[in-house]
Amino acid sequence: MQYYPTGHIRVTRPGDEGQGVLGLRSARLEEFRANRSRKWDIKDIFGFVVEFSGDQHGSRFIQQRLETASAEEKQRVFDEITPGHIIGLVSDVFGNYVIQKLLEHGTPAQRTIIVNAMEGHILTLSLHMYGCRVVQRAVEYITPEQQTALLKEIEPHVLRCVKDANGNHVIQKIIERVAPERLVFVDVFRGAVFELSTHAYGCRVLQRCLEHLPHTLTHPIIEELQKYTINLMQDQFGNYVIQFVLEHGQPQDRALVVNKLRGQLLHMARHKFASNVVEKALVCAPTDNRRTLIEEILTVQSDGSNPVVVMMKDQFGNYVLQRAMTVAEGDQREELFNAVKPQLATMRRVSNAYNKHLLAIERLLEKYHGPLISEPAPPTSSS
Repeated sequence: MQYYPTGHIRVTRPGDEGQGVLGLRSARLEEFRANRSRKWDIKDIFGFVVEFSGDQHGSRFIQQRLETASAEEKQRVFDEITPGHIIGLVSDVFGNYVIQKLLEHGTPAQRTIIVNAMEGHILTLSLHMYGCRVVQRAVEYITPEQQTALLKEIEPHVLRCVKDANGNHVIQKIIERVAPERLVFVDVFRGAVFELSTHAYGCRVLQRCLEHLPHTLTHPIIEELQKYTINLMQDQFGNYVIQFVLEHGQPQDRALVVNKLRGQLLHMARHKFASNVVEKALVCAPTDNRRTLIEEILTVQSDGSNPVVVMMKDQFGNYVLQRAMTVAEGDQREELFNAVKPQLATMRRVSNAYNKHLLAIERLLEKYHGPLISEPAPPTSSS
């Protein structure tokens, strides 16, 4: 930090060396940072708005004041920022929040000026750590026509944005906020559904599609997903996409996923990622499908293994069993609980590994069947 005879202080932030937003710290900002006990008003920083916007404390102050400022005060703030400082602040670690507040609390005319300043830079800003936040906020507050103009810059680069740590958030926001008939870029996902489902960011975008878009747009995606359901269930990212099909898909889509589980439920229940899908299936499946899955848990396999016992001992399977005990109904719940109870007693006798998983199962039994009867302690030998 260096002092200059003009009353400004040269400041830098780690990673921000050379940023024009910071420049020299004025005596006004220095006083603001040093004298926080003074009751500052938005009018006190007029002439210094851009500088305050690029400062951690100054930015927070402006954000708070913009929420209650008069139209005239907002206009004064806006006039200092436009036209030459919008892009610089959009990309600034603190300044981006001020632009977001102006988008939220500004007038339609002010929003238009901000969006026009961003025109031609939408892709770059969408891929930027701070700029992507402003683009997302813009999507929320601009007009449908302005959304369309923004989309035109994004559409040729949709897959790049989807796979980007920052850009994927912009695509998610667009899917949430833009009218479905404008989202022609969803067609780009065809042929890449498996790749996107198994991608850390792509899976999030597909989830937003399944959550917010009409079936006419999601049907091709789900149809493609069905080809890879088993593989995706076992993928660290893909399992979330399959869970979303179970939660938000049409009944026929959910039924197709459940049918994929039939015959291999025990294997999937013991898998780190697929077990989450099995739990979701037990919750979201129609009653008949749910009964089919639980029946598979109750059926001893051809090799003699008892799914109830295997799942009780397994670090992932025990959670599936607990979920089955919670959602089972009527005679099937009784049958399941009766299958669990003797196994629980046996494990308690022969193993010291009576861990929290078995304790959770015991609590479920007690919740629905009342307190378990403790077995008598073995007799002690007389001396």
